[in-house]
Amino acid sequence: MLRQLLIGAAAALTAVPLAAAPLTVRVVDARGHPVADAVVTLRPQGPGHPARVAGPYVMAQQNMQFHPFVLVVPVGATVSFPNRDSTKHDVYSFSPAKPFELKLFAKDQTRSVHFDRPGIVALGCNIHDQMTAFIVVTDSEWTAKTDGRGVFTFADAPDQPARLTVWHPYLRAPGNSVAKSIPPGDRGESFTVALRPPPMPMPAY
Repeated sequence: MLRQLLIGAAAALTAVPLAAAPLTVRVVDARGHPVADAVVTLRPQGPGHPARVAGPYVMAQQNMQFHPFVLVVPVGATVSFPNRDSTKHDVYSFSPAKPFELKLFAKDQTRSVHFDRPGIVALGCNIHDQMTAFIVVTDSEWTAKTDGRGVFTFADAPDQPARLTVWHPYLRAPGNSVAKSIPPGDRGESFTVALRPPPMPMPAY
């Protein structure tokens, strides 16, 4: 009887969900300026937490640029590519996570792409070389990008040991990313990163 009670108590404990609390991440450059569009991924220890699909997800072409410059989507998402310019675009990517080409399509036309593998997808336009953007396809529920203040807050981050990664297309590090381990109870983290100059002016928002 005692053994059964102990087993039942252990099962009840394992069924209790992990405590969660907000976790704020701030990313700045070497001069202390906020870094927007840095993609932050939290990977708690233990079982994986697949990203939710939801949506819709949109990568528009407008004013001869992609909008947004960085888009975060979960594995399994379908992204629409509406053309809002008066000229045609030909969108492509050679990235291993999703090579594709959306051949010439005109104003008010839309094409779609399904992203079925995690990874970084760099975008370009075969007609307009100044057009660049990135889609980050994630398999973690806790992935987001920083705002204009260089900040993002995960509202429900599990209070347990975790790995925190920051990626940015111009981050000067292997794979354009840096990472650190964080202990339980850590509710705020800051990253100071070195950035390469962009190959062309950043798009206006």
